[in-house]
Amino acid sequence: MDILKRNGQEKHTERVLQFGEGNFLRGFVDWMFDRLNKENGGDYGVVVVQPLPGGLIPKLNEQDGLYSLYLRGLLNGERTEETRIVDCITRGIDPYTDTEGFFECAKNPELRYIVSNTTEAGIEYRKSDEVFADTTFPGRLAMFMKARYDAGLGGFLLLPCELIDKNGDNLKECVLKYAADWGYGEDFIRWVNEENEFANTLVDRIVTGYPRDTAAEMEESFGYRDGLIDTAEIFHLWVIECDKKYSEELPFDKIGLNVLWTDDVTPYKKRKVRILNGAHTMSVLAARLAGLETVGEMMDDELMGAFVREGIFKEIIPTLDLPKDELESFANDVIERFKNPFIKHYLLSIALNSVSKFKVRVLPSIKEYLERFGTVPSRLACSLAALILFYRTDEANDDADVMSFMKTASVSDILKREDYWGEDLSEVLPYIEKYVGIAEKDGIRAAVKESMA
Repeated sequence: MDILKRNGQEKHTERVLQFGEGNFLRGFVDWMFDRLNKENGGDYGVVVVQPLPGGLIPKLNEQDGLYSLYLRGLLNGERTEETRIVDCITRGIDPYTDTEGFFECAKNPELRYIVSNTTEAGIEYRKSDEVFADTTFPGRLAMFMKARYDAGLGGFLLLPCELIDKNGDNLKECVLKYAADWGYGEDFIRWVNEENEFANTLVDRIVTGYPRDTAAEMEESFGYRDGLIDTAEIFHLWVIECDKKYSEELPFDKIGLNVLWTDDVTPYKKRKVRILNGAHTMSVLAARLAGLETVGEMMDDELMGAFVREGIFKEIIPTLDLPKDELESFANDVIERFKNPFIKHYLLSIALNSVSKFKVRVLPSIKEYLERFGTVPSRLACSLAALILFYRTDEANDDADVMSFMKTASVSDILKREDYWGEDLSEVLPYIEKYVGIAEKDGIRAAVKESMA
């Protein structure tokens, strides 16, 4: 069986520089550029730069930038599977071994977009008085942009996909600090500010990567060897905060992709944290106490599945300010993702560090609901009771001091811990004690049922 190759197929014009060769970008951004090429007559070639020493660049070049992407999940309630060969990547560059080739890309006038996913720790600044090759991603980007500036060419639209707040603003700040450290001059700094747009973005797709257990079987069905098979869910969302003129250059949304161009990514981030992450955190501990093991089992359970849905639609969505139809559409997508039969998401893995997660993901919904409606949301209150009960079991996994305290402390003492919750929660004590008492007497299912009455 031969390895996946182009066999004379022409490559696209190199317009995108991508820092990162990992599963996520290949299963998300590159898939989008591939669709633009094939469904909208686009000509977007992607040059991939390896951000760290040792990576997939040799394998990527061996396969001429090609790889198979397998998407699977629920779409409008139907099991959906799709496999495609993504062919937008033209080549990969290892800047540690091919520094000249890396900087040569800066002189390409067709290059217009820079994408990155170098993990949350990738956008960092480390003070340095000298330009050096083995630097951070923002440091290497600063050097690349200086080479671009020196070539007398225009700037870029930068689309960082790292999962940090204000990723574009943070990346720009780091680049400018390096420019100051390395004496690049005021004219270069002006060029960075005036000729480039650093977009803040929010990305959302579960990319499960190389399917080790089924790769050989998949290659047999493909009829070729592919060491870069990537797998992901059907759902995808990319929110991009920048000048909306760029939506004409990159018409992702025109071909049905879930890409939102906006002047403020903040409400969409809040939507994701409150609905997607919040629904996980409010439900999984009760589901685990009820003896379930995976998110799929939880959604298939009549009581627990209803608990999740009612928590989202009746108590979380009413606290958010985006248009109701947008919120409900996103919530329905979340429920389909939770029910994805192709992904086994264990409740105990989501339960890790639940105290800090609850503070960020669920508590704001409780507080906002109380402020807007003058009462405590019963399902979310029950979820906090479930958290307290879960931490009394041996399955809790958190900071050792948190687990030690929570295992034996009273509900009253737990709610008073301002270092856990950011404030004293004694105001909601009667509601939480109510559901703890019901669960202790008749089991967690009885408490959940009562919260939905």
